[in-house]
Amino acid sequence: MTTARNRAIDRVRRDRTLATKVRQLDVPETTEDIVDETTIPDERLELVFTCCHPALALDAQVALTLRTLGGLTTEELARAFLVPEPTMSKRLVRAKRKIKAAGVPFRVPPAHLLPDRLAAVLAVVYLIFNEGYGGRGDLAAEAIRLGRALAELMPDEPEVHGLLALMLVNDARRDARFADGAVVLLRDQDRSLWDFDQIAEGRAALDRALALGGRGPYVLQAALAALHVEEPQDWPQIAALYGELARRTGSQVVELNQAVAVAEAGDVEGGLALVGRLELDHYHYLHAARAELLRRLDRIDEARTAYQRALELVHSDAERRFLERRLAELEG
Repeated sequence: MTTARNRAIDRVRRDRTLATKVRQLDVPETTEDIVDETTIPDERLELVFTCCHPALALDAQVALTLRTLGGLTTEELARAFLVPEPTMSKRLVRAKRKIKAAGVPFRVPPAHLLPDRLAAVLAVVYLIFNEGYGGRGDLAAEAIRLGRALAELMPDEPEVHGLLALMLVNDARRDARFADGAVVLLRDQDRSLWDFDQIAEGRAALDRALALGGRGPYVLQAALAALHVEEPQDWPQIAALYGELARRTGSQVVELNQAVAVAEAGDVEGGLALVGRLELDHYHYLHAARAELLRRLDRIDEARTAYQRALELVHSDAERRFLERRLAELEG
């Protein structure tokens, strides 16, 4: 009786939560469906799958879900997608209008349709983690929890294990990433502060993904995360893997990471040339990376200008302090 009562309470809470989120999306009442019992082990993950409806474009699914369930502001979403805030606002409005116009059924999909929504769900979880990685530990922990629930729900999907591995390995360095209110680069981090048990858990998840034949973007990123925590780091291999990831994703952010790895492998001029080809003028990491490479080449005036541009764009206080220190070192 106690078990039945608790299940009933959970069901009522879930239905109320879903109804609340539906109202936030401005979905007409005619499209609100009663939530059926599903195999999804986590209420919040259930809502993510519900929001990620394939009738919407992938970026719209991800943005709308993050806005409604993740609580991210339009400004935060714009930064995550590397677009101006008005552009992101328009995307959200268009997505809501499409839900209304098409009468998109707002319900948890049956188990056999979950794979159709997996790409968007993985993107949502990853972007929640990325927002938390900048200093909001609560968001990072929530993303990892969702990742574990996903791995329980879909144990044969390599990209699920790849994403979980990526988050676990990166989050294991959380306590070493900040000192005196500023970001600490990987090479300067106090490794005694790393959570090696969590790194081992992440590597186990990566092994599982590889055993399942995984070669997708999240598996590649997890492999890169694992390489980054090795000592010494194999920068030529890291650069090659970033090149493969860039070819698969077409992401200029990945190409920026490749450029940095090329420089770390010893070809600073080559890395700088790669950076110069990228169209990421509003991305502060591009200017920070360019400044560092210019500094290594003793092109101090250009490095100073690049650091100043990065400071104009940065939002994180911890990263701002780091950039200010680097700029001050040039002045000294």
